[in-house]
Amino acid sequence: MRTTSRRLMGPALALVGACSVGCNRSGDAAKTPARAGADGRMPVESTSRTTARATGMAAAGAGSASRGATGAPVRNRTGAPRVLFLGTSLTAGQGLDDPAADAYPAVLQTMADSAGIPAYIVNAGLSGESSAGALRRADWLLQERPDVVVIETGANDGLRGLDPDSTAANLRALIAKVRAAHPAASILLVQMEAPTNLGARYTNAFHALFARVATEEKVTLLPFLLDGVAGIPKLNQPDGIHPTAEGARLAARNIWPGLRAALRR
Repeated sequence: MRTTSRRLMGPALALVGACSVGCNRSGDAAKTPARAGADGRMPVESTSRTTARATGMAAAGAGSASRGATGAPVRNRTGAPRVLFLGTSLTAGQGLDDPAADAYPAVLQTMADSAGIPAYIVNAGLSGESSAGALRRADWLLQERPDVVVIETGANDGLRGLDPDSTAANLRALIAKVRAAHPAASILLVQMEAPTNLGARYTNAFHALFARVATEEKVTLLPFLLDGVAGIPKLNQPDGIHPTAEGARLAARNIWPGLRAALRR
């Protein structure tokens, strides 16, 4: 898989500490108890306005008379494959004016609808979360009964300079949890990268862990989420990490071919 991330993750990421993306003292975002909905499903974790709004949009999509964030009618997604995005602030759409419409999972929902491919996307992005945090959240989130699970985690591990072998072990354990709960679910792993200020040895090892895990666990490896976005000022918010709405649309294009193939299966 091609990636230009060693160049693109660049100086901006080097200047930002891990907790700038919303972590607490334990290193992961705080947890908020949730209640089951009218259909008996547990909602995805709504520990931030971003996640709550994105989840609400996905839930609204299940009804044929529902309307999306723009007020346009939403395609009836009853019976559509359920896609769970387990991710960080990049998935949650941190900093966007309207993450329910502009975060890349929401863009992917629009792309699937436009292509006539049934999909019901649930955004479970959580700011500040490490791969260890994703692993702790997984059992609860998997109550969503997904048909496809997209794993976008590790970016905060890289920002913190955590051991790549530990990140790889967490990814393997996360994949194992998905398979134990939903053996038939397709699993897509998003390539992530570490900032270049940590040195070539670290960034190379971090880059390689995703392909290694994908190969060993026989899951689909998706391209680097921010390929063509990271390091380009006009496509990023002032923090230099989180994409603008335009950047999120480009990120969605990076993910779309792999997600489309999984949905068609």
